[in-house]
Amino acid sequence: MTFLSPAWLWLFAALAALVAAYVAAQFARRRYAVRFTNLPLLDLVTPSGPDWRRHVAPALFLLMMSLLVLSAARPADAVRVPRDRATIIIALDVSLSMEADDVSPNRLAAAKEAAQKFVRDLPERFNVGLVAFARSAAVVVSPTIDHQAVATSLANLNTRAGTAIGEAVFSSIDSIRFFDQQAVSDPPPAAIVLLSDGDNTSGRSVAEAVESAVNARVPVSTIAYGTQDGTVSIDGREVNVPVNKVTLQALSQGTGGRAYEAESGSELRAVYEQIGTSLGYRTVNQEIGRWFTVAGVVTGLLFAVSALLLGSRIP
Repeated sequence: MTFLSPAWLWLFAALAALVAAYVAAQFARRRYAVRFTNLPLLDLVTPSGPDWRRHVAPALFLLMMSLLVLSAARPADAVRVPRDRATIIIALDVSLSMEADDVSPNRLAAAKEAAQKFVRDLPERFNVGLVAFARSAAVVVSPTIDHQAVATSLANLNTRAGTAIGEAVFSSIDSIRFFDQQAVSDPPPAAIVLLSDGDNTSGRSVAEAVESAVNARVPVSTIAYGTQDGTVSIDGREVNVPVNKVTLQALSQGTGGRAYEAESGSELRAVYEQIGTSLGYRTVNQEIGRWFTVAGVVTGLLFAVSALLLGSRIP
């Protein structure tokens, strides 16, 4: 919890002084009673002895003032709220290496399933786009709140040769740049989630993509998907297609995104779930002072009632 007007908290020093004065008054009262040496007469002119009830009203008064001071200091709690016009682009590798069956049933099928669940679980107000890349990259679905359309397009993706990671980033940024009429002058808060299992083999370089993403202020989170033992059949022979994590890490780190790794369908779903809770949100300080004000008013009413019923007073 934070305070938007913390200067008011200095009033607690005055409350501390008030408490000290009250305690001093209680000790002074005791000393006066001891000096009154005619004990039989003291029993006749005073009650049987003060009990805890006489402290109720002062305690309620102190609590009331403390709550009102906290309210004046404008306490706020950090909450996560969806960003307006939040846009997430899923860039999915559809190169031939994604046919490797080291992940059941194969890398691409498991990746499409996990991405579909990710899209369906996003808040309705999020805009989602889809970019597929192999030797080149193409925007399959421009950013939209029609999440079902994105999920359907994911299901229809097929593999082809090449891996153009850099081009995928450029295509994703272009789809964000032309998202709506405001996008040129007021770009939407956006992020790219890029899943791949290989190195950049065609198109512009990853370094160029990093520079473009940084200039556009769009972080790229990457998912290195698959194992080092994956193989695919090309022209009748088995070819090893290990995951290249270094390239993807350079892309994510250079753009301010995060690098993830997944070696199974369940791990990939967990990664997407983690990404879904971190992208497209902003943290704001939401004031909660009204609750302290209400509590202070209620405590003030209890203070008044106790003072009347118990005959207490603040020394």
